[in-house]
Amino acid sequence: MQKKRKFKKLYSSLFNEECVSIKEMPQSGSYREYYRLKGESGKSVIAVYNEDRKENIAFLSFCRHFYAHGLSVPEIYAADLDNNIYFQEDLGATTLFTYLSEVYHDGIFPQELIDIYKNVLAELPKFQLEAGKSIDFKKCYPRYKFDRQSIMWDLNYFKYYFLKLAKIPFDEQELENDFNHFADYLLETDTEHFLYRDFQSRNVMLKDGKPYFIDFQGGRYGALQYDVASLLYDAKADIPQHIREMLFEHYLNVLENYHEFGREEFTKYYHAYVLVRIMQAMGAYGFRGFYEKKQHFLQSVPYAIENISYLLENMHLPIELPSLMGVLQKITEQEKLMKYGRTNSDKLTLDISSFSYKRGAPEDTSGNGGGFLFDCRGILNPGRYDDYKELNGKDKPVIDFLEEKTRMPEFLDHAKAMVEMTVDDYVQRKFTHLMVGFGCTGGQHRSVYCAVKLAEYFKKRGDIIVNLSHF
Repeated sequence: MQKKRKFKKLYSSLFNEECVSIKEMPQSGSYREYYRLKGESGKSVIAVYNEDRKENIAFLSFCRHFYAHGLSVPEIYAADLDNNIYFQEDLGATTLFTYLSEVYHDGIFPQELIDIYKNVLAELPKFQLEAGKSIDFKKCYPRYKFDRQSIMWDLNYFKYYFLKLAKIPFDEQELENDFNHFADYLLETDTEHFLYRDFQSRNVMLKDGKPYFIDFQGGRYGALQYDVASLLYDAKADIPQHIREMLFEHYLNVLENYHEFGREEFTKYYHAYVLVRIMQAMGAYGFRGFYEKKQHFLQSVPYAIENISYLLENMHLPIELPSLMGVLQKITEQEKLMKYGRTNSDKLTLDISSFSYKRGAPEDTSGNGGGFLFDCRGILNPGRYDDYKELNGKDKPVIDFLEEKTRMPEFLDHAKAMVEMTVDDYVQRKFTHLMVGFGCTGGQHRSVYCAVKLAEYFKKRGDIIVNLSHF
């Protein structure tokens, strides 16, 4: 109550009207508290309460600096550091992540979203090189630079809050040796630029289609590769790899307008910074999820693991890190960690059905169209024989007939191979629906057998949902 009284007092002194509404906003990954305040005229501001004075000073200093340089950051209306509060411009409720969640479906990353990401990346060098070069780095907190100490903090954060709590075995000394070698490599590149530190989709607000930037209080000197890695490998954003590569090239094209650099040299260190960023994020997921029991943070873990799998296959570091690489490989093999991932609504649903051609094939209710329709009428029909007329494809005599007296096993193997190839591709591309139908003359024997057998086969997988219907 005392906090809200202070909010109201500061609001009325600023805007000469009473504050009539204070609504607490959902807390994110920090301990800062955000409130939306509205006055009698409808004037809306965001009030922030944070007991970390040095962090407040860093944010306020950086924000005012960027605002003065014309960057798209919130205006600071007032600050009362003695009471741990400050007021900033209300940029609305739409982050880049919430917008992405609304428009990114069925593995299709729409052009409108690509355009927004390009706009966001076009702004990044302005922070890193244009306004960032004249910032007061004495205000940086907790470190003025992403140096060896900062890197080791992140790596040990990953070790103690993810590896330990996820019960991934490792050799303490060997892993520590690799951490030191890895830090040496990361620091070989140019680290004399402003590093935003948490440049990711939840820290980009969209207002009237324009990106605005928040939460840069952790900024410091660092490498240019870190921030673009943070955005493009933001775990739950789950950007398709070919889009990541295209956006990375776009960033490099923009960067050339601000800074001379060698693309090959820059890219050489890029994947290393992707890796250290992913490890830092996984430490945060472990701390918030395993330690603080905030389960929603663990939903990002499977996405991060997929990114690690990609890096293990495609990253070429010129240094040997056997213990670290071994630990990362162990993470990718932990099925228990994948259970925190996508909800059923995010998984691929495989609808398998049997039907009669006399009555027609079932309609695709997903709206996607496509899928497979297999015609079983080329297989000898058990329904021609009196012994099987009253049975169906789930009855043992019919099963024995089809498997022993027809080419059904060969037919089904081919169908299974075709469907499995598409299922694997759809799972990777995050599609959510695939329809498979088996038809025969009466929809009773051959089609039922095939649908049941295919469903049994795919139900062994844990990454898809299988529905079976008989029409």
